[in-house]
Amino acid sequence: MTPDNPIGAGLGEGLPGGPALGRPRPAATHYVLTEDTPVYVISVAAELSGLHPQTLRQYDRLGLVCPDRTAGRGRRYSARDIQQLREVQRLSQDEGINLAGIKRIIELENQVAALQSRITELADSLEGAASALQQREAAVHASYRRDLVPYQQVQQSSALVVWRPKR
Repeated sequence: MTPDNPIGAGLGEGLPGGPALGRPRPAATHYVLTEDTPVYVISVAAELSGLHPQTLRQYDRLGLVCPDRTAGRGRRYSARDIQQLREVQRLSQDEGINLAGIKRIIELENQVAALQSRITELADSLEGAASALQQREAAVHASYRRDLVPYQQVQQSSALVVWRPKR
């Protein structure tokens, strides 16, 4: 509570000294949430994935799903982590794959994704190099002198010439 705002910070619309009197509000920090943004604590992640929190801790220890950590070392799961937890559970329960096999599958999927990204990067680089080469070639052609006469090949005759050395 402050003398200007009897209810508290950020509250008191229309009250004396509140934000309705033209006082500037503090600038709101805009966060962009993506599927990789770590926002869920372990209890919420467990509920969203349908797993027990101890299972999530075990998966973290095994390296199957590694959430981000806060400064106090608390786990924060992203939407992508929740999806991966569900996939681990599906592979384990429905497909009968053990956790070591699931870890290897995840590693291989990550490797494939990295290689696909590298292929895209190299293809873009190759396309840029080809474009630069075409521009250089066009510049060379543009620099040709226009006053030169093109070379025309002389027709060859079938006459035979005999050479006799002098003695």
